Amino acid sequence: MSIPTRAAVVESGGAPFTLCDVELDEPGPHEAVVRMVATGLCHTDLGVASGGLPFPLPGVLGHEGAGVVESVGTAVTGVAPGDHVVLSFTSCGECRNCRGGHPAYCATWLPLNLIGGRRADGSGTISRDGTELGGHFFGQSSFAERALVDERGLVKVDPDVPLASIAPLGCGVQTGVGAVWNVLKPDTGSTVVVLGAGAVGLSAVMAAALTPATAIVAVDRVAERLSLARELGATHTVDAAGTDLGAALAEITGGRGADGVVETTGNVGVLRQGVDALAARGTLVVVGAPPFGTEVALDVNGLLGGKRVVGLTLGDAETQTFIPALVRLVKEGRLPLHRLISTYPFPDIDQAVRDMGAGKAIKPVLTF
Repeated sequence: MSIPTRAAVVESGGAPFTLCDVELDEPGPHEAVVRMVATGLCHTDLGVASGGLPFPLPGVLGHEGAGVVESVGTAVTGVAPGDHVVLSFTSCGECRNCRGGHPAYCATWLPLNLIGGRRADGSGTISRDGTELGGHFFGQSSFAERALVDERGLVKVDPDVPLASIAPLGCGVQTGVGAVWNVLKPDTGSTVVVLGAGAVGLSAVMAAALTPATAIVAVDRVAERLSLARELGATHTVDAAGTDLGAALAEITGGRGADGVVETTGNVGVLRQGVDALAARGTLVVVGAPPFGTEVALDVNGLLGGKRVVGLTLGDAETQTFIPALVRLVKEGRLPLHRLISTYPFPDIDQAVRDMGAGKAIKPVLTF
């Protein structure tokens, strides 16, 4: 039998979120039904809702969920009813990258998470009045009071940690932290530059502050976010609105350049400046995602000093070990994620969208 719940549905590209009654399919063998307690709002959700990505609409989005397991499929072994869980992306578990500990690069990642709207077997997960809706977003579609979640996206977490305080770990936070810990891996005395001080960028700043890097530079156009970056561990800040970024970074690094750069803005002009600012053998991690097909021009000779430009999805994290570690850091106060979060009741989702777009909220979290 189907499972009734209430969800925020996007009817078409550019339309607002509309709360309405929907039905979840019965959980398959490797799925669970999760009662949502909180879910983060991410720029990826807004990009899909605007019609910028080919996800089937009307549909239910949401991919930073946190909640309590209500029921599980017959083959689920990792969680049980009553467990507290953070929801993250899904993956096939069988391809070379999944087996190698890199599920964010699953061979079927795009259709399973971002653009398919259905399970891998083509069946739907959400319907309304008997008509299928786009669902299975990141294997969860968590903008709903209950979510049907792939087992591989379920991460059991410490029940003593409030779920609203850790919902963003499933996407934005693990992306920023993973860019630093899993890709840059700063050496003692190195310089890390973070371009963009939104949720992902500030997560990267907090992560860098837990490494041997001695210079952590946050770059943004909003003074309040730069001030927050300082409080979260940045040793230097650059206001890109009134400063020559290249000159500022050259001064901070003594002309040597940055050992690592995390680019979160999705602006190819900023990406180019970040590559130019790299030291010899430095690495830039591309996190910000401009529209599909966007290209950037680079000085090829400038790359010959061993510079690397690396694309990144979801922090290249293995969620079952990575997310519990982040939860512990949050619990112990070493990853002050609460400084980024603004909470909104679920019915106020459109207000959260407006505040995020206006820069009033860094990481909105919807609560149920």
